[in-house]
Amino acid sequence: MRNHRKDAMPTRRVARLGLTATAALSALALTACSGGGGGGGTGGGDATQGGGADTVTVWHYFSDEQQVRLMDEYKAKFEAEHEGSTVENVFVPYDQMNSKLISAAGAGQGPDVVVFNGAEASTLALGGALAPMDEYWDAYEDADQFPEAVIHEVDGTMYAAQGYVNLLGLWYNKDILDEIGVEPPTTVEELEAAMAKAKEAGHQGITLSGLPQSQGEWQAYPWITDAGFTYEAPDAGALQAGLERVRGWVDQGWLPQEAVNWDQTVPFQQFAAGSFAFAANGNWQMGTAEADADFEYGVVPLPLGDTGKVYLGGEGEAIGAFSDNPDLAWEYLTSTYFDADGQLLAPEIVGSIPSRADAAQADVVTGNELLAPFAETTEKFGANYPDAVVPPEAVADLQLAVGQAWSAAIGGQKSPADAAQGAVTTVEGLLGS
Repeated sequence: MRNHRKDAMPTRRVARLGLTATAALSALALTACSGGGGGGGTGGGDATQGGGADTVTVWHYFSDEQQVRLMDEYKAKFEAEHEGSTVENVFVPYDQMNSKLISAAGAGQGPDVVVFNGAEASTLALGGALAPMDEYWDAYEDADQFPEAVIHEVDGTMYAAQGYVNLLGLWYNKDILDEIGVEPPTTVEELEAAMAKAKEAGHQGITLSGLPQSQGEWQAYPWITDAGFTYEAPDAGALQAGLERVRGWVDQGWLPQEAVNWDQTVPFQQFAAGSFAFAANGNWQMGTAEADADFEYGVVPLPLGDTGKVYLGGEGEAIGAFSDNPDLAWEYLTSTYFDADGQLLAPEIVGSIPSRADAAQADVVTGNELLAPFAETTEKFGANYPDAVVPPEAVADLQLAVGQAWSAAIGGQKSPADAAQGAVTTVEGLLGS
């Protein structure tokens, strides 16, 4: 059994949250949402329709033990606050959720509440599976606690909000940083200087995902926006600058070129093995760090400048388009995912960051030295995922184009200039610009 060195530095001395966010989470870590496929989950029931006037039927794709526990805690909270009402949690496999929701909607059926990958709100809304939430949201007295980045709209209509977020931060190996005499970086220049020193001392620099698809675009977004790239006004020069910076990390020997084959699980496993100084990865990796890292570690926000942005991933929560009782479904949401006390269950049980401004300042978040940097990032750098300016029907193709450019630059298949120009040409076509 590994020695976890609980008596060491405070970067490691955090309350064990009972997290199981390990490689087994697969799909959740791959998209940086916090759901996953597999079997199991709470509830059974008929995954075609709501459960009646006094029952809130909630479709979800969680099979991880702690995520299922969170659903059970929300069920208990709502039922305790709404005598006579019940919650039926229905598990739907991750890779079947969208098709089942849209198919059910086509038959005029579906759940009362949907918990889904927030990045796919447009797909579900355009498929007729989600009910507009504008009237409820406009009357919600706590709506101003939620940043715009967690509100999902399609063509000016609101369909969902996120009760928590998952996002990227900069994990660091404190043992290595102490050895080379540097502090956790706050700028990209400091990061690069630290990686150079780490290499000189016989260590490796940074791990991240370079896959040529949506995961790559998710991982690329902070670095290309830091270089000035935006989807609102896509500029090949700015994208090239972002790609050149990270390709430079490969050329310097700080980032392995095989990152083009890594999803977001593998690079963190590499970091947890102890040879890398840094990992650009998410809050959902706390369980892996706790279980596998035999060194002192910590997290800081990604070292971005004024234009840098970090996607806020995680699950969206919505009312089903054919809910038997949309008013009761809304009460469920405001009692659980959108409630201040309800949001505090997410960091305690799963390790996700509350989306409400007030809940994000609670001790369970700010008092945890690993969660606090992610909460800071949410407020300072948080951005809609996907970017709000991207037409719903263009999201998948745009993410693929930028992810491929990211991967091609890291892997050396294309120069950053060629990769950037090709991606921007595609993006401009998708955006109609």
